[in-house]
This record gives sequence, C-alpha cells and structure tokens, in this order.
Amino acid sequence: MYGKVMSACLQGVDGKLVEVEVDLSNGLPQMHIVGLPDSAVKESMERVRAAIKNCGYTFPLKRITINLAPADVRKEGSSFDLAIALGILFTSGQIMLDNPEQTIILGELALDGAVRAVPGVLSMIATAKENGIRRVILPHQNIQEAILIPNLDVGSLSHMNELENGSGSLFSKANESLQPLNADNVHPSLVIEDYSDVYGQSQAKRALMISAAGMHNIILLGPPGTGKTMLVKRLPSILPKMSDQEALDVTKIYSASGKFTDRSGLIRERPFRMPHHSISAAGLIGGGSIPKPGEISLAHRGVLFLDELPEFSRAVLEVLRQPLEERYVTIGRARATYRFPSYVILAASMNPCPCGFYGAETSTHACTCSPQKIENYRSKISGPLLDRIDLQIEVPRIEYNQLTESLPQLSSQTMKEQVDLARSIQLQRYKHSDLTFNSELQGKLLRKYCRLQPDAEQLLHKSFEVFGLSVRAYDRILKIARTIADLDDSVDVAIPHLAEALQYRCLDKKT
Repeated sequence: MYGKVMSACLQGVDGKLVEVEVDLSNGLPQMHIVGLPDSAVKESMERVRAAIKNCGYTFPLKRITINLAPADVRKEGSSFDLAIALGILFTSGQIMLDNPEQTIILGELALDGAVRAVPGVLSMIATAKENGIRRVILPHQNIQEAILIPNLDVGSLSHMNELENGSGSLFSKANESLQPLNADNVHPSLVIEDYSDVYGQSQAKRALMISAAGMHNIILLGPPGTGKTMLVKRLPSILPKMSDQEALDVTKIYSASGKFTDRSGLIRERPFRMPHHSISAAGLIGGGSIPKPGEISLAHRGVLFLDELPEFSRAVLEVLRQPLEERYVTIGRARATYRFPSYVILAASMNPCPCGFYGAETSTHACTCSPQKIENYRSKISGPLLDRIDLQIEVPRIEYNQLTESLPQLSSQTMKEQVDLARSIQLQRYKHSDLTFNSELQGKLLRKYCRLQPDAEQLLHKSFEVFGLSVRAYDRILKIARTIADLDDSVDVAIPHLAEALQYRCLDKKT
C-alpha cells in the first residue's frame, strides 16, 4: 500500500516543500525513514509509534518505509512527526484525509498524541502558498502565526484524536473561530526612549537622523560618559515604519529562530539587537551544526548595535564585511548552503583610546595611553570595515552649562517627522526600481541620483586626494549627501550637502 502527504522543512529561514511518501508492505515489522533525515527526524519513529498506539489506533505490523523527498535535501527538526503519523494512518485506511497532496501538515508529537508547536511555520506555509498549496494542518499553538499569511485554509490540532471525523472538520472549526489579520492586529509596540532625554550633542543627533533616513551605518567616537550608548539606543524611535513585506520578512526570521513567542501579529517595530562583545563569529552572523540566524539577521531591517567596538574580537568583526556589503549572509555546509538576510544599520560606539580620554583630557582625567597602545587599540578595527561605516562622528564631552540650560532638547518626534519626509521622497524616487533607501544606491543609479554640480565635484575631488579616500568611501559620501539633500527636501545635491557629508568621516581625517 502506498500513500503520500505533504509537509515542509526549513532551510535557513526559508521554507522547503517535502513529500512524505509512505509504503506499507509485507515483511518483518519494522520502520525506516530515508531521504537524508537528521537524528531528530530519525527519533520521530518512536514518537509516532507511541502516539498512534496511545490514541487508540493500530500501528501496522508491516514493513514501513517513509521517504522524505527530495532525497538530496537534508531534513532537520521535529516538524515531520504529525505528517508521518497521519501518512501511516491514511495509508493503512484508519483515517480519511481530504486532498492530502494539496495540504501541508506540520507538527511535533508527544507520546500521548498531543501536538506540539514547531518553529518556522511562517516561512514554511509562505513557501507552500507560493507553490499553489492553500491548505495547512498544524499545531493549535501555531494557528495565530499561520493566519498572518492571507487566503489560506488553516486547520489546527491540539491532539491526534481530533481527527476522528476526518480532516474536513478541522478547517470548518478553524474558519469559524479565526478572523483574518487586519491593520490593528499587529505585534505590540515596545516602549522606546526619547531623544529629548539627551542633553546637547546636536551634531550626533543630526548624524543619527541621517542614518535613520537613508539606512546608513554609523559609529560614534568619544570619551566615556558622553552619551554614545544613550544616543544609539534611541535610534529605533526615529526609524521609518516598516512596509508589510519588511514586517513579514522580519517575522519569518524570528519564527525560524524560535523567537517569535508572541504570535498575535506581524512584528512591526524595527529590530534592535545589542550583542555582548564576547560573542562568537557564529553567534554574530549565524552558523552551528544546524545553521541558525545570527544577531545580524535578527537585526534585519533594523539596528545592530556593537557597543565598545574595539572590545570585540577582530576575527569576529571581520566576518561582518561581506554581510554589510551584500545584505545577506551565506553559510556553506557539506549538504547545503544557507542564506540569511542581513540588511541592517550597523551602529557602533568606541572610545578614542583604552583609557578613553585621548583628545579629551581634563584637569582630572588625563590620557595615560602610549601611542603604541592607542595604535593597537584602534587597529582592531580594520580599514575595510571602517570603509563600510558611512557616518563617523565625534561625540564631545558635555559642559556643565549644557546640563542646566532650559533650552528645549530635540525630540524623537521632531526628528522622526524629518526622517519620514526623506523616506517619502525616496519611496517616490525609487518606485520603479527595487531600491528602498539611499544606502542601496550603486553603479549607474548612484551616478544618476547623486550627480554633482562642477563646484561640488571640485570639492569632492580635493577631499578625495587630501584624505586619501577609497572608492568605497567616495561612493558612501555621495549617498550621505543624497540623504542630507532629501532631509532638506532638495532635488539637487548642492555644495552644503556635500560639505556636511564630508564632515562625517572623522576617522578618515585622523588617518
């Protein structure tokens, strides 16, 4: 006897359809799973056997062969349990499944037949829909996650015994109880701090506003206690709202990582990740025996903040070079290659030297670092990595009178209004292309939208020679100037915009 049901697995953060083929034949009672299963899939044999018996069904005393196709793709995780169990029961005639080859079945089984939630449901059913499949059976705990994908028939199980009347009843019950996602049914917003809490630092706030408007990488350089961390932590409060597609992409990453615990709606707030400096390369960009997204992918479409940048291992920092340039991470394994998205604003902070007071000495705090110490400290950040950081800002020490003056401080709301204006200009400019932010400009489009007037071209040429800029730094200065022009609602990139952009390369000037 032969039967087939459909399931899916994860490859990185993307779903992959899997056919679960079941063959029951005469011979010694035994069960084999083929098709490159990992240990978790192989162990499903015992979970399935116990669940079938404990739910009152008969486990067939035959030679059972389970094939997970395509056979050249490695299958990982426990999401095949339910599909294998239902495939065996369907093939042996103990249950009825409506249109099994057009229904995705996902779920982990307990020994008593209870159906447990699995990670990555959002990615797997999104892939199913792209391949024309409109029905899905999954754990009841994952049902809120499933209805984030519109136009699907969703059936949920909390226990295998619920299949007594066939699979059709699952969909009718689900459709009666569930409502489609609307604009108000979204992941709850986080409480975000405001820039009005930060005294002074108007230049740093301006630079962070440029960073938010064009999705530009930024680093803040200054002595301890000047507010570098406070400034960056408030960056999410001025970031533009995510589009529906961006929200879906971010939610899929968190679902695949098992971190999407609140399944009430799409994640609408741009992520903010702040890993500790002891993090490994695999933790930062992803990896492991079963590759999972790293911090840079969890920060996709948001902010990755590396506080005290030189304290990170140089080897760890160097792995950021390709993801920052290509906007995705590629991890190769013997059986598969995994690709994780990594479109982030890299925000970083650092002191000017190990003691922190080089260039900012006071009567009570003098720099105690030798030139060699300072050189070793800064050499942890390579030139190619610095080249990929668009905005390099010095954050000076705050004077006492700035703390006591009653002048109103620039608020996040005011800054966000300017960011949203620049964002709307970019949406209009790039509506006929695949671009979304100025930071994505390159090649012909960079020359088209960042064309300079002759006097501005002369200024940039002189700066290029004096500061010894790389071609990459040249391109990034043009992108920053384009964003500054957008913040000023200017069609052309003028000399003031270019001059301001050049001010934000302080580390190039020091070099």
